[in-house]
Amino acid sequence: MKVVLYRTHGGLDVLQVADVPVPEPGPDEVLVRVAACGLNHLDVLQRRGPSLIPGFTLPHVAGMDVAGTVAAVGPAGTGRAGHPTALAEGARVVVNPAVPCDRCESCAAGADGRCPSVGVIGATLAGGYAEYVLVPAANVHPVPDEVDLVDAAVVPTIWMTAWHALIEIGKVRLGETVLIHAAGSGVSTALIQLAKASGARVVATVGSDAKADYARGLGADFVVNSTTGDVVAAVREVTGGRGADLVLDHVGPATWNTGIYSLAPRGRLVFFGNTTGNRAEFDLVYAYHFGLQLLGSDPYDRREFAAMLDAYWASTFRTPIDSEFPLTEAGAAQERMESRQATGKIVLRP
Repeated sequence: MKVVLYRTHGGLDVLQVADVPVPEPGPDEVLVRVAACGLNHLDVLQRRGPSLIPGFTLPHVAGMDVAGTVAAVGPAGTGRAGHPTALAEGARVVVNPAVPCDRCESCAAGADGRCPSVGVIGATLAGGYAEYVLVPAANVHPVPDEVDLVDAAVVPTIWMTAWHALIEIGKVRLGETVLIHAAGSGVSTALIQLAKASGARVVATVGSDAKADYARGLGADFVVNSTTGDVVAAVREVTGGRGADLVLDHVGPATWNTGIYSLAPRGRLVFFGNTTGNRAEFDLVYAYHFGLQLLGSDPYDRREFAAMLDAYWASTFRTPIDSEFPLTEAGAAQERMESRQATGKIVLRP
C-alpha cells in the first residue's frame, strides 16, 4: 500500500511517498481502508519537529482523522470489541484517534483521557496518510448511511477538541458571551457552532476581512479583524464594558493577553493550543485581582467521543471543507495549511 511518511524532521521536502506492506489486524483490531483523512496542525508541527507527544518515533505516518470502510477484522482477544455494527467487513466507520492502554488505574476509573500510556493514531501510531490504517476495534464508530465519508473524516479532532474545551472544561452556560479566536480554523469552526447551540453569544476574531463572512455564516454574532481592530475594545463594547464570560484560546502567545484583558471578573480562559509558541507572559496582579480562571483543556475520555458523535450526527452542524488533495500531494496539502489561507478543513483522499 502507499503511505506518505517522513524519516526526519524538517520542511515539506521530508514528506515521501512509500510502498509498505498492508498490515494484518491482530486480536481486537480492524484494518480500515481509508476513504479520507483530515489534516490537523499537529501534522505540520510534528513534521517540523521536535515531536510534541511522548511515544513519537521516526519514521512516522501522520493523519489523526480517518474515515473509511472496514477491510478486515482481527480475532477476538482481550474484550476490547468496539461497536458490533461497525465491525463487519465493508462497514462505514470513523476512527477515534486516542488509544488508551485499558489496563491502568485511570482507564479502569473511566478516565482514559489521562492514561499515562495513551497512544494517538497519526501522532504516535501510524495514521491516515495511507491507503489502509490499523486501529483497535474499540476505536471505530459507525457512520450513518446519509453521511459522506469525507464529511465524517473531518469531525474527530476538531469537534472533540472543541466539545471538551467548551463543554467539559469551560462549562459554557446559556446567555454567556464567548470569545473565540481564529474563526477560520477547524477547531474554531466547531467552537462557534457548539457555543451557539449552547445558547451563548459569540464574538469571533479573524485575521482578514475575507474570513469575516465565513465566521458569520457559522453563527458568530460579532466578528473582529484582529489585525486591524482592537479585540479587547470590541468585546467590552459588545458586553457593555463587562467583558467575556469565557475565552477559548488554541493560538497561544499571540492571543493570550488579548484573552486575559477581554475577560469579565471571574471569567474563564480555556487554553488548548500553542501554534504561536509555548510560553506566554501576563500580569499576575491583574489576573488574581479580577479572579480570572485559567483552565487547561486536558485529553478527552472515550465516553465523550461517542457522545460528541451522537450529537453531531443528530444536529445541523457542518464542517466546511476548504480543499481536497490526493494522497500523493500531501506536501501541497500541508503547504496549504501552513499558508493560513484555508477556511475549513483540508482533506487527503487516497
